[in-house]
Amino acid sequence: MSIFTRRNAIIAGAAGGAAALLGSALVPLAGRVQAQDLTVEDVLFDPDNPVLGNPEGDVTIVEFFDYQCPYCKVNHRDLTEVVARDGNVRLVMKDWPIFGAPSVRASQLTLGAVSVGAYEAANTALMATKGRLSDAGINEALQKAGLDVARLDAAYRANRATWDGLMTRNSFQAEQLGLQGTPAFIIGTTIFPGAMDRKALLEAITTSRG
Repeated sequence: MSIFTRRNAIIAGAAGGAAALLGSALVPLAGRVQAQDLTVEDVLFDPDNPVLGNPEGDVTIVEFFDYQCPYCKVNHRDLTEVVARDGNVRLVMKDWPIFGAPSVRASQLTLGAVSVGAYEAANTALMATKGRLSDAGINEALQKAGLDVARLDAAYRANRATWDGLMTRNSFQAEQLGLQGTPAFIIGTTIFPGAMDRKALLEAITTSRG
């Protein structure tokens, strides 16, 4: 199997006011795979992680994100519009709630929304919030999107082992990849820590297709 390795880091200034990007190639590494090693499949194709965009797309975008991360929120509209217009991209949003209890609560409710068919609506609602979150603010945003918070909470609790396990794996993956914070992207097989504007996203997708 292939495992991730960080190599040939290249710092490039991002145009248009976007943050600088650190692109690290994710390349096959020969040798025996140990229990703690991280496979490409682990990160791109975790079976429990909800998928937006085209589930059969030829390019996968992974974003490690937090619902309280301001850069994640600003970036989200460009990201989802690029994915929608392309039509052949899998979008994997990896909950990495690193900003405290409200972030964890937001992730729990949104993942709970998967089983009631409302994941995208819940994700969109919370990514559209401004500033720091509170339980009351999370509830208000979800309710304004027409979602029943109690139902989402019950759905999360009914599958708590699955969703808590997913978030634990996401955190482990972020640590193993050396990510320093949110947002962080993997597009194709390249890591892009930091925010990416529309131009950077389009260029990375094109490059990943070769």
